[in-house]
This record gives sequence, structure tokens and C-alpha cells, in this order.
Amino acid sequence: MAGRFETLPGGGAAVALDDVEISILRSLAVQLMELIGPGDEPAKDADPLAALFAEGPSKPPSDPALKRLFPDAYGDDSEELRAAASDFRRFTENDLRARKREDALGVVRALDALSADAAGEGGAVLKLTPDESRAWLGALNDLRLTIGTRLEVTDDEGEQLYRLPDSDPRKPMVMAYLWLGALQESLVETLMY
Repeated sequence: MAGRFETLPGGGAAVALDDVEISILRSLAVQLMELIGPGDEPAKDADPLAALFAEGPSKPPSDPALKRLFPDAYGDDSEELRAAASDFRRFTENDLRARKREDALGVVRALDALSADAAGEGGAVLKLTPDESRAWLGALNDLRLTIGTRLEVTDDEGEQLYRLPDSDPRKPMVMAYLWLGALQESLVETLMY
């Protein structure tokens, strides 16, 4: 099970993680929540009906990683499709941000509980329900998209990432990117059965 998710009886998934892996995953999830930020959400004490119909931003984010996490709905550069993409973003981005934050927060909470349960043991087995597994899958995907954007990874470079010399300053993030990809792939395989 080390490093790969496996199916749990009755649904869900489990993976063995050591203390270093727990620490890295937690740190990355916290950084993802900070990157995503609160968005243009209404205040907590706002009228619930007004909050339900609150509008989000109409322009794409300027940060390339956020642009990757919250892409335009339509890729054509025509005036009509730009207006449609703007409207789509305005009515959906706040909810999408909230879901992505909630997925990342679920990762942090699960890892915190795991760390508390396994104090001093050097690692533990993380067990996720089917719903938690889907949230983890979303968070792992968002982490990979963010890191891949920061590394400026393209489809053509995929194989070259495995051959980076240890002296390359990108190496630690590339290793995290590849590891997250393997975790994500094993979780997808687990959820398919």
C-alpha cells in the first residue's frame, strides 16, 4: 500500500503515508488554500438570499496558476464569447473557489487527524470515505495543476522531468509534481472499482 491508494471494503480508499509525506501534503494544501483565497464572497453575516445570488468576478485572474484553476469557459476570442465567458465566470467562480478551498481544507483536516492518531509512529494509514476520496481527488488535481503551471510544464516536457539533474533548482517541485501525479492516478484507479 505504501504510496498507492487501495480500495477499502464498502468503498473509499486508503494509503500509507510517512511523516514527511504527511507534512508535504499538508503544506501544499495550505498553500493552495492561500492561493485560492476567499474570492469575492459576501460576508458571513450577509443576507442568505443575497449571498446565494452574489456575483463573482467577471475577469480572469492575472496569476497564471489561478488562471489555470479558474479558466475561461470559452476559448474563442470573439467579442460574443468573451462576454459569455465573463458572465459564466461571474455566476460560477465563487462557488468553484469555495469547493476548491473545501477540498483542500478536507485534505488538511484528514492529515491533521492522521498525525494526531499516529503521533510518534513515523506514519500512518489514511482511510477515506468515498466522498472524502472525491474531495482528495479534486485537491490533488488542483495541486498538480498549480505546480505544473508554476513549473511551466508542457505536454512535450513530460519525459524530461524525470531526467532533471539534482542540481536543478526545480527538482524538489518536480518531484512533488510527479509524486502527486502518482497519488492521483492510484486514487482514480481505486475509485473506478
